[in-house]
Amino acid sequence: MRKSWWKILAVVLISLVIIAGLLGPVPALFLLHETIRNIYFHVPMWFAMLFLYTISVIYSIKYLNTGKQEYDLMAVEAVNTGITFCFMGLATGMLWANITWGEAWPNDPKLNGSAIATLMYLAYLVLRNALEEEQKRAKISAVYNIFAFPIMIVLLYILPKLTDSLHPGSGGNNAFSSLDMNNQIRPVFYTAVIGWILIGTWMFTLRYRLRIIEQKQNEIN
Repeated sequence: MRKSWWKILAVVLISLVIIAGLLGPVPALFLLHETIRNIYFHVPMWFAMLFLYTISVIYSIKYLNTGKQEYDLMAVEAVNTGITFCFMGLATGMLWANITWGEAWPNDPKLNGSAIATLMYLAYLVLRNALEEEQKRAKISAVYNIFAFPIMIVLLYILPKLTDSLHPGSGGNNAFSSLDMNNQIRPVFYTAVIGWILIGTWMFTLRYRLRIIEQKQNEIN
């Protein structure tokens, strides 16, 4: 029970976020209107994704330092879970963009950067499947993962700030300002960020345990 407290917390937090996100009060904002509720779902998905990719890089570094297979498995399952949140972030973002900007995928630096970053991490998974020798696969994918992470940061968070962008926080368009965040939204938003990160961590640990079980079964067979 003591080890599961954070899982219970995750369920409670996300339950509160869903209720507040659908039924709670939100400010009347120009253009955004009721779509501002998507901030509780779209943005936290990217926070959870970034957290999981960070975990993956840490375990890739640990693998290269120690050669322990469990670190390689943790790295790949963190990426697998992060990709799931990436797709959910893209889906909620496209829905939001279609309503507020008139099209699901406008020509925007942050959107284009997110597409490239997504393909880059999908390529990581393809690379792993293309290599059959276990140690070679683990080493090459660990190196790839370490280099992919800073490139992803540049694509998603640095380049959009240097150019004009529709996204808040890019091209002089301030994020989390009084225009899109107030005391009604902030508590629910930060609760959502913590809740989705905990849910992502839970999913990651489950995937890792399943991978270990599958590996043991293959060894027996």
